[in-house]
Amino acid sequence: MRLNEKQIAACTGGQFAVEPMDARVLATGLAWDSREVKPGDAYVALPGERVDGHDFVAAALRAGAVCALVMQPLPSEVLALARELGAAVIEVPDTAHAVTDLAREWRGHLKGRVIGITGSTGKTTTKNLVRDVLAAAHTVVATKGNQNNELGVPKTLLAADPETEAVVVEMGMRGAGQIAQLCSFVRPHWGVVTNVGESHIELLGSRENIARAKAELLLSLPAASGMAFLNGADDMSDFVYECSDLERWPSTAVCFDGSGAYDAAGCDVSDWRRRPAVWAEDVSLDEQGRPRFTLCARGFSEGWPPDAPDDLAVERQECALGLRGAHNVANACAAASVGRAFGMDLATVARALAKSLPEAGRQEVLRARGGFTVVNDAYNANPDSMRAALTTFCALDVPGKRIAVLGDMGELGDFAAACHAGVGEHAAALPLDRLVCVGELARIIADGAERAGMDAGRIVRAESISDALGDLDVCVEPEDAVLVKASRFMGLERVVEGLVN
Repeated sequence: MRLNEKQIAACTGGQFAVEPMDARVLATGLAWDSREVKPGDAYVALPGERVDGHDFVAAALRAGAVCALVMQPLPSEVLALARELGAAVIEVPDTAHAVTDLAREWRGHLKGRVIGITGSTGKTTTKNLVRDVLAAAHTVVATKGNQNNELGVPKTLLAADPETEAVVVEMGMRGAGQIAQLCSFVRPHWGVVTNVGESHIELLGSRENIARAKAELLLSLPAASGMAFLNGADDMSDFVYECSDLERWPSTAVCFDGSGAYDAAGCDVSDWRRRPAVWAEDVSLDEQGRPRFTLCARGFSEGWPPDAPDDLAVERQECALGLRGAHNVANACAAASVGRAFGMDLATVARALAKSLPEAGRQEVLRARGGFTVVNDAYNANPDSMRAALTTFCALDVPGKRIAVLGDMGELGDFAAACHAGVGEHAAALPLDRLVCVGELARIIADGAERAGMDAGRIVRAESISDALGDLDVCVEPEDAVLVKASRFMGLERVVEGLVN
């Protein structure tokens, strides 16, 4: 972001409580945590449940903020400090909305391609893979962590320079219309939908409604130059395709498929899966659960529609991921399809995929002092990611016991019992030596596993994190491996900390 205070006031509907000493000074960043303010930032005072950002305006100004956006009068001593430092104070109707207003204004200055990513699972991992692939040949700004909400999305746009070649924006949602609202100011050129699962089913009521909400991203793409990337192996992608009205510009639908079963010849000529596509062949996992496969692509060099679709040359490149789990092959194919659409060759794409590593809390493999392995996947969970994590965990080469510590999954509403029971059934079919379930809903995982045939002696129903750690302290031995996974609100990172330390 590079906007002066008068531009900021104009686009946010603000009025100056303190005029800037020098109207030519540009705000070059944005912060709403006064502890993170850097010289040149615009500070946004956000009200919160525990603290009010207005109480920290003085700290932000002292840290070098060139202006502060507020929505209530400030004490006279704070205004005097702003004048002394030459900073502006701008009163706006709503500081949270002001962040969006700034992003909407700044979006008009960006010359690069903006890529939106959403999906029920894998969107953060896919965003990271797309970032890492494109960064091998282009300048890239991408969403940090999973800051994919009403504040994180505009902050991503504001972090880009006008000359940034690719801006990769992860978009989360909890209800219908939220992705459309984000797209109203993100204005993506391309859109990636990783899949449609069961997360957020509590609010939306069905996978069809979840698919409609995800399709809002693709509906926002420009008809003349937009490009939609869809998961050819996901059973809801045809529905997303129909909801997105992609037939209006059929040349821009791109298929990615990490299932290992993609068959272009078996698709009808009119099927969007036959169009430019990236897929995986000969998928296998090494002893650490990391995928190895042949990365394939067709239809990018020749353009679409070709004169003879069946004669399109297939590009192939051996690929090995640094990430664990067969489910990440689909995420890698999604990233590869974006890179190939950018004009990157498959060899460069494959090298970038191999270097991409997981974030903390997402399939993070740690070595505990006791000599055993901890797989920290406690960042978040839904039924699809829980099953994938269990499958990946059981593919690891573990000399000792495999122990899974699972907690509650949120936002499932009336479907919670069935979803948790389904995870238990999946766990029972895997070579787990012990299943520790923490939380009220996690007890249903335990019940589902027991009903599906897991020995009751291998199942622990823990009332609390301390109970779980007590059980693990007794049973975990060197050369064992422990998976920890739950929704964020369960705080199972404390189990990870207790095990590692």
